[in-house]
Amino acid sequence: MELSTLQILNDARASRRAAVVVSDLSDGSSQAFVEGDRIPPEWAAPVSEVLHSGRPRLLNLEERALFFNVHLPPPRIVAIGAVHISQALARLARVAGFDMAVIDPRTAFATAERFHGVELIADWPEDVLPARPLDRYTALAALTHDPKIDDYPISAALEAGCFYVGALGSRKTHAARTERLQTQGVPGKAITRIKAPIGLDIGAASPAEIAVAVLAEIIGALRRRDVNLPAEGAK
Repeated sequence: MELSTLQILNDARASRRAAVVVSDLSDGSSQAFVEGDRIPPEWAAPVSEVLHSGRPRLLNLEERALFFNVHLPPPRIVAIGAVHISQALARLARVAGFDMAVIDPRTAFATAERFHGVELIADWPEDVLPARPLDRYTALAALTHDPKIDDYPISAALEAGCFYVGALGSRKTHAARTERLQTQGVPGKAITRIKAPIGLDIGAASPAEIAVAVLAEIIGALRRRDVNLPAEGAK
């Protein structure tokens, strides 16, 4: 692999951005593209496919054997609230291949005994997230039902372009949340990205069932996210 390609991959890894390396098997040459870069239009479909699937692919295009290898940041879930749903979600997330962190300033809930083996941060989200910023490969699940804890990370997740932003609560609760976020200056278009009530509508009732519904919705959002691939020559 060429030195310039390795440098691009290292930079992408450090900034938690996805990258695709396109290698021509006939001459050994390669090109690296970071998610959001302009790419040749004939490569747009396969690059988009590997970014969504996370799996490499070999294709014959214009009589050339091209290998599309994808490098994705490890997807992660940040749960706001050390609640029963978070406990169940942490167990499921590990099985599904997600890193997970739980943030909750309420030390009565945020205990190592309740979240064994999970990254647990017993502090306010507004004090944690500036030093540990959210990104496009992070899913944010706001689960406390407390606006003083949930609102800031929801706003931060929308601004960071997190691939998933979900919030616990009824439609009435979410309507009040929408009004608060609008008052804080969050654009209406961004607010429509919030999944609320959180999770797929499968009739979930228990914390474990709700966690299943949330994780399923997160996986769907990850695999269907906008990979933002402008073609070369596009205005």
